[in-house]
Amino acid sequence: MSASKSRWADEDPETEAIIAARKREKEEKKRAKAEKQRQLEASKAQTDGDGNDQSRNGDSGPPMKRRRLSNDADTNDAEVPENAEKKKQTTLLRFPVREWGTCRHVDNFERLNHIEEGSYGWVSRAKDINTGEVVALKKLKIENSPDGFPVTGLREIQTLLEARHANVVYLREVVMGNKMDDVYLVMDFLEHDLKALLDEMREPFLPSEIKTVLLQVVGGLEFLHAQWIMHRDLKTSNLLMNNRGEIKIADFGMARYYGDPPPKLTQLVVTLWYRAPELLLGAEKYGPEIDMWSIGCIFGELLTKEPLLQGKNEVDQVSKIFDLTGPPNSQIWPGFRSLPNAKSLRLPSNSSASSSSDPPLLPRSRFPYLTNAGLGLISELLALNPASRPTARQCLAHPYFREDPRPKPKEIFPTFPSKAGMEKRRRHHTPEAPKHGQEAPELDFAGVFGGAPGGDTGEVGAGFSLRLG
Repeated sequence: MSASKSRWADEDPETEAIIAARKREKEEKKRAKAEKQRQLEASKAQTDGDGNDQSRNGDSGPPMKRRRLSNDADTNDAEVPENAEKKKQTTLLRFPVREWGTCRHVDNFERLNHIEEGSYGWVSRAKDINTGEVVALKKLKIENSPDGFPVTGLREIQTLLEARHANVVYLREVVMGNKMDDVYLVMDFLEHDLKALLDEMREPFLPSEIKTVLLQVVGGLEFLHAQWIMHRDLKTSNLLMNNRGEIKIADFGMARYYGDPPPKLTQLVVTLWYRAPELLLGAEKYGPEIDMWSIGCIFGELLTKEPLLQGKNEVDQVSKIFDLTGPPNSQIWPGFRSLPNAKSLRLPSNSSASSSSDPPLLPRSRFPYLTNAGLGLISELLALNPASRPTARQCLAHPYFREDPRPKPKEIFPTFPSKAGMEKRRRHHTPEAPKHGQEAPELDFAGVFGGAPGGDTGEVGAGFSLRLG
């Protein structure tokens, strides 16, 4: 007896009794399990025999009920684990979703300082009192809207809610003030806009940095166009950048959905210096090609630190465009004469000369440090014929982005001191975007190539030339 006793056993009789009881319970479970297995095997043998008899006699009886292989009703209580009842309960997966409810009040945000005023709102830097996060607070301009809530504000909210992309500014929520016309958009705050950065920089971006910026802007634009959204006001002041080298497209006041074929749209869109020639010539139908023209203007501005085409008015803007690209003709831009404002153009006699490339390359003297691939890309983006411009997806696949120097990783992108936290961003004589509902003037471009301003019966006024009937 003493030999079989474990050296770890307790000499206490009560403990020995408990151990013995556990051994007996374990042995009883083993016997019960063996008996249950024997019954199952006997039942299976009987079922197989009955099935063979039925198949021999050609009698097809009712299907056998599927045997229960686990959690049987006759299972002993000792075999049921304690958490078996919990496992039987179905667990529902719950995901956090936003619920319908009233907008928060603007008093939940502490306004820190004013940043700038745009065509469709005032932008301030603010802090969320609940979380302490710094955000951008944009108050929509509603005071002068005769039709109630401005359609520009509705489009901006709608498109921002649909455009969830890494290179599009993130709309967090819409909050209200004390009055019905106090509507604010709460967006992520970014330290810089490219226009202010270019004005403050002593030297332009490096070629590798320009590629990084362009890839992000065109990447965001490719997503917008895939969602059938045109921005219609791309410019450097609407491209925001944080101190992690991330670029985000902002200011969707003029954005809108389009279709195929494109519907009749407002002519007076896009800030003048970034406006495509077909818009200046009065096109009533246009597509995402006008955004790609703006990308070409931004590309040139990144290269030179100055806006590429700084027209004083619409007539002067057309003159500067044709001075860069050369005059249009039916070979490089078929059908341009059918545009309303193109009828007054008096083209020079040598404008019909054909070019060896389609679209023609821009003058190398304007971009002396750009590679051949880069010159080809900016020439395609600034093609007079909208059909010759690449799409955003084609632009992303251009060889310019694959040649050396390669795009600089965002992680090592240079950082710049933020002006938004200390003072207003200075406006450097950049023309404002057109106001919604403003009618496009009827323009006379007879003097673009050296004729009398306004033509024989015209006069100059309000920044453009009017044709007098």
